[in-house]
Amino acid sequence: MWFPWCFRQRASGKVLFDLVCSHMNLIEGDYFGLEFQDHHKMMVWLDLIKPIIKQLRRPKHTTLRFVVKFFPPDHAQLLEELTRYLFALQIKQDLACGRLTCNDSSAALMVSHIIQSEIGDFEESQCRSHLLNNNYIPDQMALIDKIMEFHSKNIGQTPAESDYQLLEVARRLEMYGIRLHPAKDREGTRLSLAVAHTGVLVFQGHTKINGFNWSKVRKLSFKRKRFLIKLRPDVNSSYQDTLEFLMASRDCCKVFWKICVEYHAFFRLFEEPKPKPKPVLFTRGSSFRFSGRTQKQVIDYVRESEFKKIPFESAEDPLAARKRASPSSQRNGREDRPGPGARPVAEEARGSARQAHPEQLSTGPASWIAKGSSSSIPFIDCSDIDSEYDVVRGQVSRWQTNQNYREQAMPRRGSGTGSVNGPHLSASSGHSQGMVNGQKSLELCSHSPDGRQPSPLTSPLLNDASSIRTDDEDEVRRKRFPTDRAYFIAKELLTTERTYLKDLEVVTSFQGAVGQDEATPETLKNTIFSNFEPLYKFHTGFLREVEQRLALWEGRSNAHIKGDYQRIGDVLLKNLQGLKPLTTNLHKQSEALVELEKACRASRRLEGLCRDFELQKVCYIPLNVFILRPLHRLMHYKQILERLCKHYPPTHVDFRDCRAALADVSEVVEQLQGSMIKMENFQKLLELKKDLIGVDNLVIPGREFIRLGCLSKLSGKGLQQRMFFLFNDVILYTSRGMTATNQFKVHGQLPLHGMTIRESEDEWGVPHAFTLVGQRQSVVVAASSLSEMEKWMEDIKMAIDMAETSNGPSSDLLASNLTDNKCPEDSSVEAESEDDMTASHTSLEKPTPHRGNTTVHVCWHRNTSVSMVDFSIAVENQLSGNLLRKFKNSNGWQKLWVVFTNFSLFFYKTHQDDYPLASLPLLGYSVTIPSESENIHKDYVFKLHFKSHVYYFRSESEYTFERWMEVIRSATVSSSRSRILNRKESHPH
Repeated sequence: MWFPWCFRQRASGKVLFDLVCSHMNLIEGDYFGLEFQDHHKMMVWLDLIKPIIKQLRRPKHTTLRFVVKFFPPDHAQLLEELTRYLFALQIKQDLACGRLTCNDSSAALMVSHIIQSEIGDFEESQCRSHLLNNNYIPDQMALIDKIMEFHSKNIGQTPAESDYQLLEVARRLEMYGIRLHPAKDREGTRLSLAVAHTGVLVFQGHTKINGFNWSKVRKLSFKRKRFLIKLRPDVNSSYQDTLEFLMASRDCCKVFWKICVEYHAFFRLFEEPKPKPKPVLFTRGSSFRFSGRTQKQVIDYVRESEFKKIPFESAEDPLAARKRASPSSQRNGREDRPGPGARPVAEEARGSARQAHPEQLSTGPASWIAKGSSSSIPFIDCSDIDSEYDVVRGQVSRWQTNQNYREQAMPRRGSGTGSVNGPHLSASSGHSQGMVNGQKSLELCSHSPDGRQPSPLTSPLLNDASSIRTDDEDEVRRKRFPTDRAYFIAKELLTTERTYLKDLEVVTSFQGAVGQDEATPETLKNTIFSNFEPLYKFHTGFLREVEQRLALWEGRSNAHIKGDYQRIGDVLLKNLQGLKPLTTNLHKQSEALVELEKACRASRRLEGLCRDFELQKVCYIPLNVFILRPLHRLMHYKQILERLCKHYPPTHVDFRDCRAALADVSEVVEQLQGSMIKMENFQKLLELKKDLIGVDNLVIPGREFIRLGCLSKLSGKGLQQRMFFLFNDVILYTSRGMTATNQFKVHGQLPLHGMTIRESEDEWGVPHAFTLVGQRQSVVVAASSLSEMEKWMEDIKMAIDMAETSNGPSSDLLASNLTDNKCPEDSSVEAESEDDMTASHTSLEKPTPHRGNTTVHVCWHRNTSVSMVDFSIAVENQLSGNLLRKFKNSNGWQKLWVVFTNFSLFFYKTHQDDYPLASLPLLGYSVTIPSESENIHKDYVFKLHFKSHVYYFRSESEYTFERWMEVIRSATVSSSRSRILNRKESHPH
């Protein structure tokens, strides 16, 4: 692209850069930059603040290249399809020139996505001919067969989907976005330095050997040839306070220091740093600062911009274009990218793809997560004689944890990558009007063509009056652009599917832990392991499709083809129909649970292996629950489809697919419902068996669990805290003794046959007391509240009626050496923190072999109870997604991935984490909306509190707020018994 020099003589680099972005109709131009070779033969970036004439010695003979400058860790943060396409071109070039190194499989996979985008669906002769005529990677000939094999699996992918898959593979590579700067350490060892959004990286060859996160870096500076990294004091670190690297020259140091400053500002700050006031007498150090919008401002602007964007269509080879226009290609699902093909830059990029590949600037990837609390973050202070970057604690909070965030719904599993050469730009410039890089250009001329000054509202960075946008301003803007409720319902499908697939991974890892052991019988391998592999494979593909659809749904450039992308019913219908052949596997889930229990009873070694696996962090809930997850997931699909059908009018394009999918999943749920109820009861009996000591034959046919919880038992020594377990034939009462196993010791049993129950508060003068009168003994107990007493009495009366009218189990549960009067009634009750369930270990030398954070333990600490009704409802009310969390006395909000299941919130840094960082059991908590006096002036905030423990959580929309409130209330508010009875009556067998 050539531009005539029509701007002022001392125009800044921003003028030229804005003209380039305007020429391409590029909104997210801030991720890119213009690089050129200076008079020292070094590749440097065009400074947007300095006049062009001061940077280019011979402008007419200088070539500038438009390339990617800032590589975000997740391409889901790129909201425009054009931006993703340009990133794909960059990846293609980096592959071709050898900068993006990887193994052969990854290289072949990326090339397969590139040629899928260029020539369309796989045809063997055409694909081989294309690869023989075009080089995408060094030593391509040796990988042609593997590339063709991968290409044959990409049938049906559109160019946009191929770009997406290309970026997905590339971003997971260690060298993604990395530009190496040669250096040496103090011992003279040859190394390379690089910068990524996370901080400064150290490489040896193409292997990363170290990294210094921004949060650990106090200052970056350079003095002559020495590049210095000053770290924050850390008693646990073996590094020195200041690290020193020797580079080839002072200019090399300065170039690398500048890109470090820009990377930090772009990814970590709210807004462009303000220029420092000029000193009166003399200057010290460099005046360089980052110029442009930060990533937060780019994302906010693109989401909230009101102007109409020009649709994007990538140029492609004429042969591919003819293929896509043919009826056969239309039948196989391939279609053009939307919009007119008025994209000269895309055509030029395609045309130059097979030319020489000049060196491009890139920087490092990594996964984005705001660690810890949202405290203060670094800012720049250039005060060293040569120049330094001072990372000190300031008043600007890290934007990742304070933004009105959006869950990034692009796939994180799977593969894909791609890229092409960027067009070569002359150092000339042309005139353009309108939106430039998402902004009005203020420097193209002294005034706009109509004589008016451009509006400052088009960019928050173009006038001094603009300031850091507050959360309130963000939310006002968000309210002006509401998102369809169907999108958030579909997003719930995505977030819960991610969690479900992680749960399936736990079962597959269990297979790896015990499947090869000789103690594992073949019948168990055949029932558990053969059932879960097909399910895991199926849901991996399903998740990928949902992620791709949500990514397209969120793409603002696709708004004009709303009917194609802004729906989810077709994806659900297709995959639920594909799930039908696996119904046999779902029917065998109950069989798998029985086989596992049978095998554990027969082998102490296998029982120990299972117990050890359950104690691992990845197994955050009981193993048996993971085995039943496929049955639970069907109910979740049904609920999501019911909400979609209720939301859509019958005329909506997605309504018919959603209704058909709902009919399919309802049919399968109906078939499995009876088995599901029985297995939930069986699973609960197995779990309780592990929590109790001194009980035999707990798991027998016909026994049903009804309620467990904490009651105070009246004895000669007063009221003693006890855990009671109510079944349909007997009541057990226990205490949490000082045992190394962290289990509950059974004190006695009360058969229900012939039992009566009466209130006895007046009789004993104890609040909320009632008496259980059995045939052999009577027991007086007291509940913690009136509501708890009513729940216990209702359930016990119902259980007595069931025992009288049925021939249920009647075996003696107590072990032969245990009787009520042999167990001391005055055993001490430990005082433990309500939230630290893991602190109940009784011996440091002998770790507990049993989980101490089960529902039984939570009820003991919270002095509450939970019924089988509540467990059944909890199975249906599972949820996951991103929330912002704030403590009672903290200022910032911390972004976390939160999973609600089993009456608890489990907290992760990201949805990719294998195990939670912490958990919060919700039994006993109350969920409310903050009052005015609490000064939480945000939308969609709910409050969790128990005694002095208070937490605030923010969701991203009204729908997600309602869903979180709904599921959390299911864990904190007692549910009606009629719901579970209705389920059982409809399946009496």
